[in-house]
Amino acid sequence: MAEILYCYNHPTRETTLRCKRCERPICTSCAVGTPTGYMCRDCVRERKKTFENSEWYDFVIGFIVAGILSGVAAFLVSLIGSIGFFGWFLIAAGAPTAGVIIAEAVRAATRKRRSKNLFITVAVGVVIGALPVILFQLFIFNIFGILFQVIYLAIAVPLVYTRLSGIQLFR
Repeated sequence: MAEILYCYNHPTRETTLRCKRCERPICTSCAVGTPTGYMCRDCVRERKKTFENSEWYDFVIGFIVAGILSGVAAFLVSLIGSIGFFGWFLIAAGAPTAGVIIAEAVRAATRKRRSKNLFITVAVGVVIGALPVILFQLFIFNIFGILFQVIYLAIAVPLVYTRLSGIQLFR
């Protein structure tokens, strides 16, 4: 006769599932589906720690590198804003290039360490780095300069985040 198993979190729930890693019995509400089977929440949390390996100083380094490079890119974008119609083509090509350069510089500076909070910090650094140029564009009331800065940030910030986090929109 088969032994009756009870969930380790909910001792009154009968179950037939086991965590594929630690072999503890788990109920369907405690089970986390993975591509290779079910795991308990504790094992998933432990596994997640191996992917999030950033150190505290990575946040500072990533923010500073992203801020400085974004400030340089925003300044170059402001120069493009004075070109006119041809500037639209330059911004369409330049913003993604700037995003890739910022992401790769941050990746090198942080030695490829990762965490979701690090990616968010770097994205904020990109915005903060462009802020002085945006404020100057507002001060001199340069409509195209402001518009080009918004386009730059709308392209560069998500690109930096997705490139660092490894999210692939198209395979």
